[in-house]
Amino acid sequence: MRLRSIPNAREMLPSFRNYVQDPRLFKDKWSSYFGNSNEIHLEIGSGKGEFIITLAQKNPGINYIAVERCPTIALKFLRKIPEQGLPNLAVTSLDADYLEEYLNEGEVGKLYLNFSDPWPKKKHAKRRLTSPKYLRIYERLLKDGGIIEFKTDNRPFFDYSLEQFGESAFEIIAVTYDLYNSDLLEGNVPTEYETRFHNMGTPINKLIARLDKTKIKQNEGAEE
Repeated sequence: MRLRSIPNAREMLPSFRNYVQDPRLFKDKWSSYFGNSNEIHLEIGSGKGEFIITLAQKNPGINYIAVERCPTIALKFLRKIPEQGLPNLAVTSLDADYLEEYLNEGEVGKLYLNFSDPWPKKKHAKRRLTSPKYLRIYERLLKDGGIIEFKTDNRPFFDYSLEQFGESAFEIIAVTYDLYNSDLLEGNVPTEYETRFHNMGTPINKLIARLDKTKIKQNEGAEE
């Protein structure tokens, strides 16, 4: 179903207390935004926000930044946040290409990629959020030992992603091609898409990867 755009959605976003219009103003200053120095977890492509809102409610000792590029979807997301707001959640509407403009190297403890656009055509592979271009960005933003959790219903996209992670500085520590029949289901927080696909009988793929920064230098040396 095609998403119906909400007129003036971008102009409406700043009226919500959890929205950050220009996150670049908080580079080096996220502790002042959140009022603490707790670890930051990041979700790219947050959709309508069910996943990250649930995490923020369950884990008040973690600061969450949610990135949703589409203003209409970001608006739907913000409308779901309780009226009193969530003090440990920041929502912004920018492209993932700009992450390094508002986050420092090693500032993120965990990154979530949930049901990202698979960009199925080979000529669009570089746009996939698990392409080498983006994995190099994540290598810089995550702290050493930082974690990426990636879920998708798209098996070809998942296989592609496994290959890209295998050639990066990330160590794959867990993989399943059927989340709801695996040990990884414990503690799982579903997204709206995930619930829909699971109810249709579509297997959910998931991987967990850990960053090993020593491998970044090894990979750079191999390229010289």
